This record gives sequence, structure tokens and C-alpha cells, in this order.
Amino acid sequence: MSSTFGTLYKVSTFGESHGKAVGAIVDGCPANLKLSEADIQPQLSRRRPGQSDMTTARDEADQVIILSGVENGKTLGTPIGLMVNNKDQRPGDYGEMSNIPRPSHADFTYQMKYGNRAASGGGRSSARETIGRVAAGAIAEKWLFEQFGIRIISWVSSVGEIDARDMSTEGLTREQIDANIIRCPDEAAAEKMIDVVKRASFKKDSVGGILTCVAENVPVGLGEPVFERMEASLAQAMLSIPATKGFEIGSGFAGARMYGSQHNDPFELKPDGRLGTVTNFSGGVQGGISNGEPIVFRVAFKPPATIGLAQETATFEGESTTLEAKGRHDPCVVARAVPIVETMTALTIMDFVLRQAYRNQ
Repeated sequence: MSSTFGTLYKVSTFGESHGKAVGAIVDGCPANLKLSEADIQPQLSRRRPGQSDMTTARDEADQVIILSGVENGKTLGTPIGLMVNNKDQRPGDYGEMSNIPRPSHADFTYQMKYGNRAASGGGRSSARETIGRVAAGAIAEKWLFEQFGIRIISWVSSVGEIDARDMSTEGLTREQIDANIIRCPDEAAAEKMIDVVKRASFKKDSVGGILTCVAENVPVGLGEPVFERMEASLAQAMLSIPATKGFEIGSGFAGARMYGSQHNDPFELKPDGRLGTVTNFSGGVQGGISNGEPIVFRVAFKPPATIGLAQETATFEGESTTLEAKGRHDPCVVARAVPIVETMTALTIMDFVLRQAYRNQ
């Protein structure tokens, strides 16, 4: 099972949803970065369960522990070990479901592939696996900001059929995004989104949504032509997040409905003296390489597969049965996915920065 992401900034995650701990090993972080648990914890706290009545009731503080790679408050350039203990695991909640593959979950595919699986909470297929990514990505975010001033901001732009207005050019802050529990900075849309999630939860159902992400101050020239294009690598990173079902960058699918004369991004001399584009339908990437404009993309998340609503399905033996899933589950994952999208973006950009630096040596 591949659990490693990156080429020069490598992140290997470990742990299961209801095991003793989850975490990551980060290999390739430059030395002498000032780093402590306090630098990593904010993103983990934004990802943690139990933040509101719209998320799973699982009560986890998700306190990170740095095991290695840091001494006297600075990175050593050696592998950084990161761990978060699971304290509120309840594998017994899943006993009745051990012989029933949950519809649209990974139970069936894991069992068929490995002949075994962690039946409690989905094991590695659970979104709890993303803790290691978020911790590793928080380190990358800090380094990228200190070296280049790169800012990565994500927010909820759709829930169900409710869409927020386009805010991709408004210079949002995380404080603005976190001002409400759905993490949508469009307050009018946020109220409607919260109502949709609460109604789905009341019916023991779930609902999906879309996140928008913007990375600002990304240097020109990141990304590899052909197979490791910036947008291709971002797509791989985003679609590796549990529950993701779609990725689009810049104009995305809407661009397919435009003429070239409408879609092309003309160049102009910017006030700071650099050559840039008037519009940004390209989403900050041309020919697979960053062009210096903000990288703008969207990620679609499906409704969570595990729901309490009764579903007619079948056991692994093919016998018809009714499943009413037990346990604690999110009726909508998008609010908690915001820091996951941000940190996976940081991991992708960090790796390209280091590869470009290595090429220029």
C-alpha cells in the first residue's frame, strides 16, 4: 500500500482510524526552520472532529507530538516524526457492520484487494488518516511563507445546491473563513449551507459540497512539463483526499463553454514591474508551469458514505440485508476538509520548490 507523497519533500503517513495513533514521517524538510508543535497544531485543530453539531461527535483533541528531526526549536534536516494519539476510539461501534460492506465506502474494495481490512471506522480509508498529511503540510506552509510569502487559503464555496458568490480575488483570511462553522466567508450563503447540513443530519443522511482554494505569491516556473504538470500534481493531491470526486483549475469545466477570444489571458506589465495576466482563466498555471498569478482551483466532495438512514444492501456473502450504520459520522465533510486541502496544496508546492532549487544548483 502506497502511503508516501512527494519526490524531495516526502511524507509517509501511518495509522488507522481506531488504532493507537496516527501520524507521519517527513523527509526532506530543510534544516534550521524554527519549528514547534505550536506551529503545527492550529491546522490540526481546524481539522479535528467535534467542532460543532454539524460534525462527528468523536471527541479528539488531536494534539501533535514531534518525535524527531527538531532540536533546540529548529529542524535538523533529518526525518521529522509526527504523532497524534487516538484517545476516543470505539471499535465496538462497528461490530454489527463487520460483515456488511457499507454502500459507497471502501469496505468492499479493501477486503477484495487485501483479503483483510480494518473493519472499525474504515481503518486507512477513514479521513482520520489525513492527520499526518495536515501535520506535514503545516510545516510546508510555514517554510513556504517564510521563504516566498506564499499564502494558501481555502473555503467552502458550495454545499448541496447552495453556492457562495465567487470570492477568489478578495484576499480572504483564515479568520474570515473560520468566522462561521461551515467555513464559508459569504455569510448569506453560509446560513443556508448550515441549514442544509443540519437538515441532512436530522434525517440521518449526508450532503456533499465544493471547496475553493487560492495559493498566492507562488513563484513563476514551478511544475514539470508533460506528466508532472502543476495542475496534474495538484489534482492527484486533492483526489487522494477521502471523499473527493472532482477537481478543476481556473475556469475549469466552464471554460469548455467559452471561445478562445473570451478565455485567453492577455499579458500586461504589472505595477510591480513584472509581466502578468489581465485575467486568470488559466488558474495560475500555463503549460503545466506556474505563471506567477494566484493558483485557483476547486475540489468536489461527495456526501459521506456512512449514514444512519436505513439502506437496503447485501452482506459479503450476497445475502440481502438492511444497514443502519452505527458510530459517529460527519453529515458533511467540507468544513473540516478546508485545512486538508490547504496543507495538501502546501505539500505539492513545497515539493516543486525544492525540485526547482535542485535543478538550479
